[in-house]
This record gives sequence, C-alpha cells and structure tokens, in this order.
Amino acid sequence: MMRSASALALAAALAATSLAPAAALATSREDQTRVTTSSAPAKTEIKPPVAAKKPHSYTVHGITVEDPYDWLYDKSYPKVDDPEVLAHLEAENAYFEAQMAAQAPFIEALFAEMRSRIKEDDSTVPQKDGDYLYWSEFEEGAQYRKHYRRPVGGGEPQLLLDENELAEGHEYFRLGAASVSENGRYLAYSVDTDGSERYTARIKDLQTGALLPDIIPNLRSDLVWVKNDTALVYGPSTEEWRTLEAKMHVIGTPIEADVTLYKEEDQSFGVSAGLSAQKDWLIISTGDNETSEVRLVPATDPSAAPILVRPRHKGVEYSVDVRDGEVWVLTNDDHINFRLAKAPLTQPGAWETVIAGSNDFYLTDFQLFADFFVTEGRRQGLDQIELRRYTDPNTPTPIAFPEPSYTAGLSNNPEYAVSTLRLAYQSMVTPATVYDYEVASGKLITLKTQEIPSGYDPSLYVSERITIEARDGTLVPVSILMRRDRAEILKKAGIEGPGPLHLYAYGAYGYAVPPGFSTTRLSLVDRGFAYAIAHIRGGDDLGRRWYLQGKLFARRNTFNDFVDAGRGLIARGYTAEGMVTASGGSAGGELMGAVINQDPRQYGAVVAHVPFVDVVNTMLNEKLPLTPGEWQEWGNPILDKEAFAYMLSYSPYDQVSAKAYPPLLVTAGLNDPRVTYWEPAKWVAKLRELKTDDNLLLLKTNMGAGHGGQSGRWNSLKETAEEFAFILWQMGMAPKAEGE
Repeated sequence: MMRSASALALAAALAATSLAPAAALATSREDQTRVTTSSAPAKTEIKPPVAAKKPHSYTVHGITVEDPYDWLYDKSYPKVDDPEVLAHLEAENAYFEAQMAAQAPFIEALFAEMRSRIKEDDSTVPQKDGDYLYWSEFEEGAQYRKHYRRPVGGGEPQLLLDENELAEGHEYFRLGAASVSENGRYLAYSVDTDGSERYTARIKDLQTGALLPDIIPNLRSDLVWVKNDTALVYGPSTEEWRTLEAKMHVIGTPIEADVTLYKEEDQSFGVSAGLSAQKDWLIISTGDNETSEVRLVPATDPSAAPILVRPRHKGVEYSVDVRDGEVWVLTNDDHINFRLAKAPLTQPGAWETVIAGSNDFYLTDFQLFADFFVTEGRRQGLDQIELRRYTDPNTPTPIAFPEPSYTAGLSNNPEYAVSTLRLAYQSMVTPATVYDYEVASGKLITLKTQEIPSGYDPSLYVSERITIEARDGTLVPVSILMRRDRAEILKKAGIEGPGPLHLYAYGAYGYAVPPGFSTTRLSLVDRGFAYAIAHIRGGDDLGRRWYLQGKLFARRNTFNDFVDAGRGLIARGYTAEGMVTASGGSAGGELMGAVINQDPRQYGAVVAHVPFVDVVNTMLNEKLPLTPGEWQEWGNPILDKEAFAYMLSYSPYDQVSAKAYPPLLVTAGLNDPRVTYWEPAKWVAKLRELKTDDNLLLLKTNMGAGHGGQSGRWNSLKETAEEFAFILWQMGMAPKAEGE
C-alpha cells in the first residue's frame, strides 16, 4: 500500500533478515519424569521482597474492588520518582540477581552458544532506490548497525548513519524513522535514547555530512518528505503518547512555525502519513482498531484542501493508495476478509470492486506498481503472494514456495517501475531467505540465506502443523519444531517418556505469529524440547473472523485455546503434564497470566514479558497512553457495566487466588509507555502474597528501557539467554551449579 517515504529502501534495509517474537515439572513432581543433568531447582536462601499492602479500593457500576498494591503506580508517571516505589523495584531486581547468580555460568554459556549462531559482520542485501543502492551492516562485535549507500553505476560506499556512534553514552538506543529525500541529499532520522518511545528527529546533509539545525522533538511516526524535499510531515506525541496530528516542518524554519495539516479530535484514534505509489499524493490516515478515515493532499502542496476519501463509519476499516488518477482501497465494508476496490479520484468514495471478499482467502495487503499490482493474504493460514495485471485482476499469478508451512511476503520494494520483486521467506526449519522474483519469467532468485556460523543442518529438524480441538469444538492450528533424533537426545539426558515442550502465542490485535525461523530457539530444541506456536484466536491467522473471535466479549477464547492446545499436545504424546513451558509478551503476557490462573498444573515454567495483567485498572484510566485506543479491543469498562464485569472475570491480576503456581519469570520496563511498569510489579506482589507453593517467582525491571527490553543485539540476546536459563533450570535441565 502507501510508501512512507521516497527512501523506504533505507528504512526497510535497516531490519534484520529474521524477526520472530521471543518466548514442567508439575507442582506435584513425584510422578513426573526425572532428569539427571541437574538436581531439582534450588533457590538461593534469600527472602523475596514483600510489598506493603495499603488500603485502596474503587467502585465502578456498583462493584467494589480492593487494590492494596495500587501504591506501586507512581501517580507522577511518566516521571517515576517515588522513593518507596523505586526501592521496591530495586529490591526485586536484587532478588532476581541473587537467585540467578548461580546460573551465571550457564547464562554465559547459552549466550555464547546463541551468539555463535549469529554472523557478526553481517549485512542486508543492497536494494536500488533511485540513483543509489542502500544497505546496512553490522561490524564484528558491534551492538548496532551502520547504514550505507553507493551510486547505482558504481563508486565508493557512503556512510549515512552509524547507530553505534549515536548510541554512545546511552544505556538504551533505538533508531526510529529514517528517510532519504527524493533528491538524495538529505537524511531525516529519529532516535529514542530511553525506551519511552518519544523520538527526536534530526536532518543530515549527505553532501557535507553536517547536521542541519532543525530538531523535531517528541515524535512517534514516520518522517515523510514533501514539497519537493523542502519539508517533512511527522506525527508529534501528546503527553499521553497519542499521535493526533499530522504536522509539516519546513526545513530551516522554527519548530513553532510548523503547520498542522490534520488534527484528530477523537482521542481513541491515531494519525499516520505516507506517500502514494507514485509519490505524488500524501496520504493522511486516522483510525482505531476497527474504524478508518483517509484524506489525500498533493505531496507538492500539502497545505492544500484535503480530499476526504470516505467518512468514517464505525466498524469499517479501509486503507488506500493512488495510481494514475484512481484511488485503490482495501476495505472490510462488505466482507469480513476484505475486498479490493477502486474509484476515480474525482469521486473517491464510489468504490467499485476489483477483487471480491472471500471466505477462503483473507486479503491482508496490496502494493501498486507500474505494470502490475501484488496482493498478499492467507489461505488456510498460509501466506500467499499473488501478482495481478491491471487488465485482468481476477487471474492471479501465485508465487509458489516449497514447504507446507512457512511465512513469506513482499520485502523492500521502494520503486514504482520494476521488473523484479524483493521477497522475504522463512520457515521453522529454513533460515531467513531473501529472493528476487523475476516478473516476466516467474523465476525465484536466491540473493541471501541467513548464515549460521556455528553450523546448521536443516535435515536434523522436522516441522509439523497440526490442529487441536478446543473445548468449544474449534480446531486450533499449532506449528511445531523438533529434532528428528529428539528421543535419543532425551534418553541421553536421562529423560524417559515425553520430553519438555515450549509453547508460545500472542493472541491479540489480529497479529498472526508467523511460523518463522529463530536461531535462539535452537538452544531449547537441541536439548530435546519441542517448540510449538499456538495460532490461537485473537490473532488473524485463519482470517479476520479468527481475530474477532478472540476480542471483547470473546476474549476468553484466546486463553482457552492456549490451554487446550497444551492439553492436546500432552494427549498426543509430545509432552506431559508439568513439562509444558510457556512464554508470551505484552498482550501475550496477559495470556500467560490468564492460563496459569486457569490451569497452573500444566506448566513447568512460565515467562511473562512486560505482561498486560492489570487489565481493569488500565482500561479504567483514560489518562494512560494507549487506553482510549484500546477500548475497541478490550471493551470500555467506564461506560459498559457488562464489559467491566467480563474484564474483571479474566484480568490476571484480579483473578490471582490462593493456589500453587508454576515457576515464573516476569519482566518490566520502567519507561514502558505500552504496558506500564506497575502492572507486572503489582501482579508479582499479589502472587507473592497469595500463592501456596514455594516455586520461584522473579521480577526483573529494566530501569533504563521500555517495552522491548534492552537495546543492542548482544544486550537483547543476553536477556534471551537469561530467559532460557531460567526455563532449563526450573525444568531440571541446567548444569549443576556450584554447591548443588
């Protein structure tokens, strides 16, 4: 669909070749499989922090809720300076460090093992955008990337940006938007140096290497070049982290003089901007999780009166692109799985169907090129890429891939007139692969396959895709990766019968977890774990309806699907009760909290990253960054008594009770604007108070980071090593620590 900037080639080249979300002995362990690689998990004799209980309650819709850990929410947020709050978080961190100290050699060994699978001096495949080829590189040992270009006809590489240099002196660093002007002279980029997701933008003159004096603070959006490269369109952040405006900054003018092109009045909506396929129209979009509205203005004159494509209508989503005087529209207005339509620019709301909606094919995206267009979607949960001619759009040319389960899609294609397409492909067995697809011949040309320096033999692994019946009769897909010689590995480890299995899912916002490749995952699989991804409702793996069946008043389906997937894997002999480990982050962390409330005996160890567990309090607090925009996903408990009661019935924090829970590692980020630090802190405090077992419960708060944990590829990898060490330790599969 719309291209966010003329040098999208650069922005896309910044990404690594693989992106995958990160990731028992039962409470009654005496009848479970024993292992010989370690004694039962031992805990350092240090008492865990006990949070004070302070009287606090609230009443909504006649229902009173006691919340004695509310004090952990520093009311001066986003500043967190309450000494008692900070002292408690530091105490939890000290407890985490003390408990994990004995595992330090194992963490280092896992880290070294994971690092050995990463090509340290790696680079992306160069991609042409205008007069230049753009790419990025890691140098050996470096935490961050360098970004380069060179002229298409040849010449010396030009260093555009060195993230390592920008990160110096900062505990945290993340590059946000990056966009080269159409004339190739300027690079606009933004950085976040504390994890708060409030970015600051600068502009670099690529001819002189100097930074222009222009500084755009506090933004949360792309940077889009307009007005013949004399201005940038961006989205500033409100105090509540909402992007409600599209503003234009003319280079060389004071930031105070920036012009508002569009301002959204609905606090639940968010505004974004990008360029059309031919880069002649600025597309300003606004919407929430279920409703959209789009305006068009000429890219050469963004202050002109906008063209409203079609007024918002609750429940109707649409996105657009423009080509040769026609507006192309992807919308769910008459079919749940979306249709593709078009209309003349003079009547942009008169949508005429190009590709009708289908129960069999879930249309997720499209991209317009000079001589053809491409649609992306899923059929039976598997990614599909299809080329279509403007003269015969209903006769697609599908791009075929060799494996029965995989993830594939368009990669970085910044130019409009092309004869080849850049594609990305991977599976749970096949490392990330970059292809060029020749449109005329239909030939796939392999440009790069992810290199694993320590060695990788795909024939040692097997990937399966099965379905498991949930309690309401719904068939839930599960993707599984195992070693072919898993039984022998388990036998050597002293494990008899079914081995451990790690189960991962997300299950919200219509995000489908792809069955992709992960080098870190091998550290579990090579030790005899099966690794499974449950494609549960709440994601849109099987179409838009699959997503809708896991939101609002159907939210419990998500939790039930995950529990039932684990139970189904146990029943089929992949694992046993108490030998399932699980992980999830953010909304997936909410999932972890809900499933251990529902079926704690299934799990041997659980990791919840930045978990959204204090659901009711967050959805009641409309001052928090994301709350108004989230009501369409979870419900509005302020106005709707039924939504309040339903939310309260599953909210992991509110449903903690006096029973045994599995070993649990919880993470948080002090600067996290998405899931605020106090959600996991309050949850852990309540679990410590009520749980009846002596299993390990750890909370680690990154005091200088946000939602994504630590930045830098090695810092991030170290946290994954910690997570896996915790899991293996709690499963009795870690090497014996000194003194055990």
